[in-house]
Amino acid sequence: MANSIDVATLRQWFAGKGEVAFLDIREEGQHGAAHPLLAVNVPYSRLELMIGQLVPRRSCPVVLVDDDDGIAEKASRRLAALGYDPIHVLQGGVAAWSAAGYPLFPSTNVPSKAFAEIVEHEFGTPAISAAELDRRRRAGENIVVLDSRPFDEYARFHVPGAITCPGAELVLRVADLVPDPQATIVVSCAGRTRGIIGAQSLRTAGVPNPVLSLEGGTQAWRLAGLDLEHGPTTSLKPASPQALAAARQRAESVAVRFGIRRIDRATLDGWQREPDRTSFVLDVRTPDEFAAGHLPGSVSAPGGQLVQAIDRWVGVRGARLVLVDDFGARAIMTAQWLQQMGWDVAILDRPFEAAALATGFDAPRPALPDVLEITATEAAHWLDAGAVAVAVVPTAEYRKAHPEDAVWTIRPRLDRLPANVLRATRIAVFAEDAAVGALAAADLAAIASGPVALVQGGTDAWRAAGRPFAASPDEPPDTERIDTIFWNHDRHAGNQEAMRAYLRWETELPSEIARDCSRQRGSDGATATGAGANCSCHRQISRAPSGLIWSNCSHSRSASKMLFNCASMSRSAGRANRISTESLSSGRIGTGTGGGTGVGPPQVVAPMGQPLNR
Repeated sequence: MANSIDVATLRQWFAGKGEVAFLDIREEGQHGAAHPLLAVNVPYSRLELMIGQLVPRRSCPVVLVDDDDGIAEKASRRLAALGYDPIHVLQGGVAAWSAAGYPLFPSTNVPSKAFAEIVEHEFGTPAISAAELDRRRRAGENIVVLDSRPFDEYARFHVPGAITCPGAELVLRVADLVPDPQATIVVSCAGRTRGIIGAQSLRTAGVPNPVLSLEGGTQAWRLAGLDLEHGPTTSLKPASPQALAAARQRAESVAVRFGIRRIDRATLDGWQREPDRTSFVLDVRTPDEFAAGHLPGSVSAPGGQLVQAIDRWVGVRGARLVLVDDFGARAIMTAQWLQQMGWDVAILDRPFEAAALATGFDAPRPALPDVLEITATEAAHWLDAGAVAVAVVPTAEYRKAHPEDAVWTIRPRLDRLPANVLRATRIAVFAEDAAVGALAAADLAAIASGPVALVQGGTDAWRAAGRPFAASPDEPPDTERIDTIFWNHDRHAGNQEAMRAYLRWETELPSEIARDCSRQRGSDGATATGAGANCSCHRQISRAPSGLIWSNCSHSRSASKMLFNCASMSRSAGRANRISTESLSSGRIGTGTGGGTGVGPPQVVAPMGQPLNR
């Protein structure tokens, strides 16, 4: 049985100096609809598969949050079996967080996205609208567009003529990609935030060119009535010696400016042996470079994505981050952002010197439960003899095609299966991911009347055997598709209102986080208001010794660092609202006109499939 913790106590933990892993164990769709700001999504359906990377130290305090439906208790038992201790469950689940007056946030990677919005405001990162960029390019101006997203995202769609250059690679490769110092550089992404961080990275590194972000990215490009380009029209080529030399010089100046710490292998070894502290070793090079050779135990976390989606790799607040990069520039540029976000970060000096390297992607797989397995042929015999079939597959795939008569399910909803399924003489489990299927089959075996078996090879083996499939375009209904994020999910498919709503939401994030801060409660239970009213929110995230410290609540400027305060956060939010309200509703992205009103009361939750209430 897990310990129970209330919202006020958890907030106090965030304000302290120790580590804590705050995990939302609901499915991705539930998390994407509304979640507490600092909650890291670890869906129960994949819990054992993800927890080792996100929370590697098993004595780290873990707090689980669900919809107060018992799933957190189930997850706590699974984690306890893996050796995690202590484990706590948040009393009342997500609803209790909202009832305490703290906002719930839709979408994913929210702290990183909000950080980028503050960066734009505090550094004055300039932007260009899609219409203006198109006009200037048509006029023949010397402009180079660099797409800062990972290559697979770039290949799906990008601004015509854009060159792929993922965020951490910008400073490393800009001298090759834009050799003319007079050329204007525009950094693009799919929305706002990766373009902002990419553009400001080049400016911080002292690149001589005029550098701007594309306001609203590819979404704004489409809102302006312009067509995107599809396919891998460019590729990432090795940097030249001249580019590497320029990048090292620029990055070293950034390292000095921000006081970036370097450590040696002996120090890292000592850190990793510490029983009461978590150290993540993150390789910020490209995935291809990582696969070609990396330090055993390190994790591939390309630098640009690490900054903008850190909760994909790190689930422990207060942990140490050690960055690995053979050239150094990528690690430095990544480290200075992570440090400004409040992380305790260091760079491993000469990481590959005399090191035995591993290849491929060698992340260890956890031990899976021992479940009965049968072949597709045996499954056919089972079904012919009256067994039932369940499909543990993504709902989108289930709707397209699934083994005939198979009932869809997902691990946290197994107890909601029809009675005739749970009481069947035998159950055959089909899955696309064998590990996910094994976890579900083990849970199902504990509540089913008869034997439960996982079909080897899953749906692929069933299809290869020529067995019948069926489609169910409306099943399961959207209300049951907890594995799917519906909040503005179709913005990349051409839904213009969804694009506007998403871009507006990004610009308004600072005001929402300021409201999270304004509800910070002191030890006497009173609600704090204003920058200095017993507000310890900044310690939830902020630990950095220098730079722009992302604090979850506040900022004020000094010569060497900026520490956010609630009142100034609201000023930043006001600027964002002025940009967003009129220009986004009219489709004129980047006009900087109009006025805004914010995004509703603290308890508001964006419903599934709807933009945030205004």
